[in-house]
Amino acid sequence: MKKILMAFLFALIGLFFASLVFNTQHSILISLIVFLVTMWTNNALPLGVVSLLPIILFPTFDILSTNATTANYSKSIIFLFLGGFMMAIATQKTDLHKLVSNKLLSIFPNTVRGILFSLAITSAFLSSLISNTTTALLLIPIAMYLTNQKELKLRFVLAIAYGASIGGIITPIGTPPNLILLGFFEDMNIEAISFIKWIGLTLPLAAVMLTIIPFVLSLGVSSLKIDNEVKEKKTVTPEQKRLLYILGSLVVLLFLNSKIEPFYSGLGLNEKGILLGYGLLMFVPKLGFLTWEDTKKIPYEIIFLFGAGFSIAAAFSKTGLASEIATHLLSLSMLPPILLILVVAAMITFTTEITSNTALISIALPIIYSLGQSSNIDTNLIIFVATICASYAFMLPIATPPNAIAMSSGVVQVKDMAKFGFLFNIIGIISITIIALVYWQYYL
Repeated sequence: MKKILMAFLFALIGLFFASLVFNTQHSILISLIVFLVTMWTNNALPLGVVSLLPIILFPTFDILSTNATTANYSKSIIFLFLGGFMMAIATQKTDLHKLVSNKLLSIFPNTVRGILFSLAITSAFLSSLISNTTTALLLIPIAMYLTNQKELKLRFVLAIAYGASIGGIITPIGTPPNLILLGFFEDMNIEAISFIKWIGLTLPLAAVMLTIIPFVLSLGVSSLKIDNEVKEKKTVTPEQKRLLYILGSLVVLLFLNSKIEPFYSGLGLNEKGILLGYGLLMFVPKLGFLTWEDTKKIPYEIIFLFGAGFSIAAAFSKTGLASEIATHLLSLSMLPPILLILVVAAMITFTTEITSNTALISIALPIIYSLGQSSNIDTNLIIFVATICASYAFMLPIATPPNAIAMSSGVVQVKDMAKFGFLFNIIGIISITIIALVYWQYYL
């Protein structure tokens, strides 16, 4: 109950300060968002419960109607992620993730640095295909088993957590902020970034981060000896082989469906339908792997969180608060593109440290979009930068789910995560800015 009262207190404080700058409706909306974000971050109520509160709060305070709010919980982009969850459950049910992990872990040298690279790359690879939260949960027990040395356990766990965040941006389904961006594109009638094009844009950044972060984590411990090894050798089962073929056909279909202008116009299929279709394929007898009982493992609270995020973004646009905040930020629009991108990247990265990246990007996208329209920089570029930065926050456990899972292992202290995370935040901001200016702005 104390945590709920704390949320009310923060909301009242937010209302007071917002009223000094904004009108009544905007101040109330800011207060409601402070209330929701506080409840999300202090776990006063279950995540799914808090995520459904906008359906009650927004109509009550005349922010959005009930129909306008609930419509955000059934956006077509949510069904893309639902299909991804179904395939992720099938992957776990067949133990395919363990097979992939063992194969990837065997590629690298049996040294501290080699294992750090293998853990980070394995985590990033799996996170690009399934939830980064799930990836961290699956791999951190492996890291804990690899050694009995506390300092090595710390580095190994951080490598997995950071690798999951890095890999989550590689595909649209890797992490919730990516999907929120696609939903925002849909709302603004902007052509969505195709699955394959997204990979082409983000892979160079991920490669840079996966080169730097494991290397830095290995400094000071690379001479230590590994006292345990993963020796389990698994053969491919018929179920795993069948799932590999299905996932392979999905990749081929996504490639064929992607536009390569001006040479190839794609198949014209809806990617949301493709992902949901493959998810439902997992239930077909003798072909798939799931029963309806398995759907209990779908994290519906994350789906509700998407709906809440889309509702917040809709409220920002509908009430005009996004434009109002953008007006106060207009002075930034006069900055040269490199400084504007640096400021946006730093602002999103460090703000994410103290709140949910999903909630933050829902709030920030309409504002950053309005800011981009007032500047001489491409709006798609600046909101893409903001979205990626929302996943590249490495300092505090509250920033991203993989960070929180790393903390739950018991071997990572906040001071340890902050020490490495601050450096990696700076590296991420600089890397994103450079890649945005030399690559993304020409291909988005």
